[in-house]
Amino acid sequence: MSWRKEQGRAERGYHHGNLKEALLQAALGLIAEKGAAGFTFADAARMAGVSPAAPYRHFRDRDELLSSIAQRGFEQFEAVLTAAWDDGRPDTVTAFERVGKAYLAFARAEPAFYSAMFESGLPVDLNPTLLAASERAFGIIRAAAERLAALSPPGTPRPPAMMMALHIWSMAHGVASLFARGDAARRKLPMSAEDLLEAEVLIYLRGLGFPIDRRASAQPGQADQKPSVPPAGPPSGAPSGPWGTPK
Repeated sequence: MSWRKEQGRAERGYHHGNLKEALLQAALGLIAEKGAAGFTFADAARMAGVSPAAPYRHFRDRDELLSSIAQRGFEQFEAVLTAAWDDGRPDTVTAFERVGKAYLAFARAEPAFYSAMFESGLPVDLNPTLLAASERAFGIIRAAAERLAALSPPGTPRPPAMMMALHIWSMAHGVASLFARGDAARRKLPMSAEDLLEAEVLIYLRGLGFPIDRRASAQPGQADQKPSVPPAGPPSGAPSGPWGTPK
């Protein structure tokens, strides 16, 4: 690209007052191409068509640019998870399924945002705005975990909701990362991301002592009920797990 073309792009950016947005979009494109750690501040400036010094008008450094992208990603992530959870309607299990699928769908549809959010190595605790955005998104998973914990069978100790939320969040992130850049990105695996996440979560919940039995969960318009403990061994026609129907 010639200097004249770069100068023209920069002038258009300044004229319309959209330099900050141009830099964010340029960085998103670089993250999608090279990963969150694969570009420099100067690369973002070059991609946006401005001088290396121009980004300092809006961002202190590359980390602040990445933080802005991650914050925007968490805000979108929160909106997606909130819509999927829908305050646990029509029942906890159904809503929980939607949250898991929405998590994977976001990671699949927004890989650049997802990388900035989870793979950039940003010190989130040192950025109050970014921390608040991430906590709001995590709060949706925690709300689902609290509802699930309330479904524990009689005589079974109720697990801490925070512990459940952290485990579920970790499992969802692991599956999303595997299918985005891991082995599943290079070869066909015998199950989908949704099926794998479902299996992992179902095993985890059964290990806590309360399998999620759709036959015992509430119908639309009814309150959730604690699931009954199924007989030993896999029953014929076993119900679907918490994050989709096994194939």
